[in-house]
Amino acid sequence: MRHLSSFIFHRIWGWKLVGNFPDVSKCVVIVAPHTSWVDFILGLLVRSIVGEEVNFIGKHTLFKPPFGLIFRWLGGTPIDRSKNHDTVALTAEIFKKREVFRLALSPEGTRKKVEKWKTGFYFIAKSAQVPIVMVALDYGKKEVKISDPVFPTDHKEEDFNRYMKFFEGVKGKIPEYGF
Repeated sequence: MRHLSSFIFHRIWGWKLVGNFPDVSKCVVIVAPHTSWVDFILGLLVRSIVGEEVNFIGKHTLFKPPFGLIFRWLGGTPIDRSKNHDTVALTAEIFKKREVFRLALSPEGTRKKVEKWKTGFYFIAKSAQVPIVMVALDYGKKEVKISDPVFPTDHKEEDFNRYMKFFEGVKGKIPEYGF
């Protein structure tokens, strides 16, 4: 599957991979900009190429039959994201229970235009005491750029400035939805 994914990604789509996925068993992977459903397919190809298990969380209702088995097979974990549940604490608990868990999230929280990122990924990483790996989907350059892992500090504003600098100039599939 890795060779087929690489063939599609590199030869058919004409993309390149910049950087290496770090050798960490647990991390929060922030993928941006997230402007289209195609980003998920691109992410699946990259995950196959790098040969690492990368997971995602989704509304628990997505994991009911008939699609639940497919989402689990793709690395999904159901979570109840309703307002009366602490999503950060529930997700940090998943990290504690698993030997390997690399959680991919969109910091925008949606595929639409946003003025600023959500902060859940940051607090999940802090609570679970895991690093953040940044992955930029740059449709302008047709490249996926992967960062080294960075641990969140107690200086949120400085950390977010570092994250934004990594994604500076990156264009999403629908550029007007980018940040």
